[in-house]
Amino acid sequence: MSIQFFSKLSQNYIEILEDNEYHDVIIEVGEDPNVIIFRAHMIILCYRSSFLRRILTSEKKNDNDALVHIKLSNISPNIFKFILRYLYGGIISLDGLDTLDTFKVLIAADALLLQELVDYLQTYFIENKIEWMEQHFELIHRTSFQSNNILKIQQFCIDFMAKFPEKIFKSLDFTSLSEKSLIPLIKRDDLQMKETEVWEHVLKWGLAQNQTLIPDPDTWTDDDFKMMENTLQNCLPLIRFFSLSSKEFLHKVSPYKKLLNHQLYKDLLNSYMDPDIEPNNNNILLPRNLKISNVIESEIVDLNIISTISRWIDKVDHNSNFSYLREFYLPYKFELLLRGSRDGFSPKQFHELCDNKPNTITFIKVKGTEEILGGHNPSIWKLSGGWAQSYSFIFSFMCKDGNIKGSIYSRVKSIDKALYYYDNRGPSFNDDLVLMFNGWSVTQPFNYNKCTRTNCYEKGIRDTEGIFVIEDYEVFRITKA
Repeated sequence: MSIQFFSKLSQNYIEILEDNEYHDVIIEVGEDPNVIIFRAHMIILCYRSSFLRRILTSEKKNDNDALVHIKLSNISPNIFKFILRYLYGGIISLDGLDTLDTFKVLIAADALLLQELVDYLQTYFIENKIEWMEQHFELIHRTSFQSNNILKIQQFCIDFMAKFPEKIFKSLDFTSLSEKSLIPLIKRDDLQMKETEVWEHVLKWGLAQNQTLIPDPDTWTDDDFKMMENTLQNCLPLIRFFSLSSKEFLHKVSPYKKLLNHQLYKDLLNSYMDPDIEPNNNNILLPRNLKISNVIESEIVDLNIISTISRWIDKVDHNSNFSYLREFYLPYKFELLLRGSRDGFSPKQFHELCDNKPNTITFIKVKGTEEILGGHNPSIWKLSGGWAQSYSFIFSFMCKDGNIKGSIYSRVKSIDKALYYYDNRGPSFNDDLVLMFNGWSVTQPFNYNKCTRTNCYEKGIRDTEGIFVIEDYEVFRITKA
């Protein structure tokens, strides 16, 4: 059995620090005229800081008989005093230190390679000083990215820039960002900027690194383009060019086409000339996840799918299988009428919550697969009446890891029988897509959900026909935003 008396040990080491009799190191800390002399002990400093060990052992070799004398001009005396108490006694007390001085302790600890203290102070700032860091963002960002060890603060900076880019670009010279901090920012799926703005800022940053270049690309030589391409080589793959509109592509990208890989530019050009041409690149980045409030609250679909559905409704690139690559198109609000996991899965619940509501859309998450099925009904649903007219369409999405891997859009071809109204059915797009209870009680959950091949709609929306199991489903009413 071992007993550890760390408290007394720590106190003894603090007493050693305060006793000048046995010191063998003299440290000059600060810059003139604010220099203070500290006396310390080589053996403690060497074992507590690898940085100080490197300096002290080098100085000791030069003169084995004299006191070792070193200078630390980049640390203020009051900050070093705090550091010394940590080195000797393992004591950290932030009482009496204002927040700026606490941050200076973090920077000094990093310079002295005191990773334990660096990690503690990073966590302290993240948990207690978020507002202060936002108010002093320029200092926090500039200082933290000069280090390879202050990773938590760096991540805070990247998160903050992604969430509030407009604040950063007004208060911070964007072109002064290092590539080390620029790349993680423009790589973010949740960077809250339109893609054309990201592209414009990247070009501006590249020009700032090549100040001999005139901003007008029409004046650039092939060597100029090559120089700019080398500067932006790590940025260009992160720009989501396919998300740009045709107008943005024409005016913002085509003048810089020599910066882009030839095949990429060809794929881009083809995608705007003919939206049905499949790009050769299998690693195309999807549009960024812009947080647009009051559009939809769904547990099944995201804004990417909503944008694609909205294009189909308004017949904007509605025949393209790759419209989901474009920037979000969000002209509608989606009002949740029913969610199966919240309101129940019976036909009765569907009719009570959704009947006589015009312009609805249904999303169905298929259990055990990565499929999302659904249909748009610009008309209404009713409890009874049989066949009904509608200029509706049905669809499917195949999703993996949150990304769309494929979609099918299928228009109605027999308008008079587009829908079917019956009390034991939920959303029923003929028999091409139907949720129903195959029994007598309309209060029971759906147990007969099926798709058939091109019965009333142009295309089948599943690879296989027949019964499928619902994990969840939602019905929304659509209105103009």
